[in-house]
Amino acid sequence: MTVKQLNKRLGLSERDLGEIREAVAKVEDRTSGEIALAVVPESSSYAEWELIAAAVTSLALFLCVFPLSGQVYAWLESRFWGIEPWYLSLFHAGLISLAVVALYFLYNIPVIDALVIPAAVKNRAVTHRALRHFAESGVYCTDNHSGILVFVSWFEKQVRIVADRHISEKVSEDLWNIIADEVAENMGKGSAKEAFLSAVEKCGQLLAENFPSDGEKKNQLDDGLVILED
Repeated sequence: MTVKQLNKRLGLSERDLGEIREAVAKVEDRTSGEIALAVVPESSSYAEWELIAAAVTSLALFLCVFPLSGQVYAWLESRFWGIEPWYLSLFHAGLISLAVVALYFLYNIPVIDALVIPAAVKNRAVTHRALRHFAESGVYCTDNHSGILVFVSWFEKQVRIVADRHISEKVSEDLWNIIADEVAENMGKGSAKEAFLSAVEKCGQLLAENFPSDGEKKNQLDDGLVILED
């Protein structure tokens, strides 16, 4: 999925993105903490799992066809001259190869792909991608180490909220998980703008309670929603 396709799925207009940016700036006026928002089409390519699924399915198909080898050989003899027994092995190898290629592309269709990839693999991929962006975006190195990242992975339909160490010392992870679940629920309803606005407000409240503004606020992170490439 491209960024353009993701934008279309999110249904966020320039005005919506502006409202989200303004909401972040507004809540950050009440706290010394920082809030970063990001969404990615998918957290991993999962190519190896699609290939494994294609290979396993192709093997299963071969096991179904193998008992019919006699009929296949007879069919080959009726179509071609000078058929040798090893031609049958070549036929099976070609059939498996074509099946692997065809099924690999089939398993790249998002609806089918989501069923093929194990849930544990998707969970791990989203967590790793969120932590990677947490580091790459600089959320981990704000002055007070009081930055948080709200990270949405579209394909996996999962949300992670990653908090820097000083926040983790004061705010229970369970509270962030509750907010993450609410974001995922709103995203599932097709309400992306409401999902991000609600997350910003609730995260802002927790930050304001534990990291009130010190009057010397300087913006260290982008206030807007960042749409990442795969």
